Amino acid sequence: MQTIYQFHGLQFNGEKKSLKEYSGKVVLIVNTASRCVFTRQFKSLEKLYQKYKDQGFEILAFPSNDFHGQEPMTGHQLETFCRVHQQVSFPIFKRIHVKGEFCDPLFRYLSDKSANGMVGVKPLWNFHKYLINRDGEVVDHFYSITSPQSSKLMTKIEQLITK
Repeated sequence: MQTIYQFHGLQFNGEKKSLKEYSGKVVLIVNTASRCVFTRQFKSLEKLYQKYKDQGFEILAFPSNDFHGQEPMTGHQLETFCRVHQQVSFPIFKRIHVKGEFCDPLFRYLSDKSANGMVGVKPLWNFHKYLINRDGEVVDHFYSITSPQSSKLMTKIEQLITK
């Protein structure tokens, strides 16, 4: 079975970052957008990140403009929005497609149960979350309406961190 480790994300400087760099960590992968009703989740995601990052937890954000054009920004403008306006310190990658014909291979994997063995749900909107264990395997997903501070999500993260 595949893991997230054979994929990469494009950083804002254009360099590829292998997801192998997150090997051994519990990872939450989120598709984001700056003009979405759920954009307020950036602050909750940052709190979640600060709470667990020293215990081997990482959040990876992948902006997408796939849902009604709610992520019109790219490049430096998008990075500035996330880093300065939302005060996010976890990794944010270049804008990608998370569904459809041009779907990024990572999100194709995350949403295909035959590939990941666990989850067969594509993002229905911005801020869909995929939870990955320390072995790089998809173990769960959470819809956009699930707050990053929800007890359900935090309990799952804590269980994976202590394994």
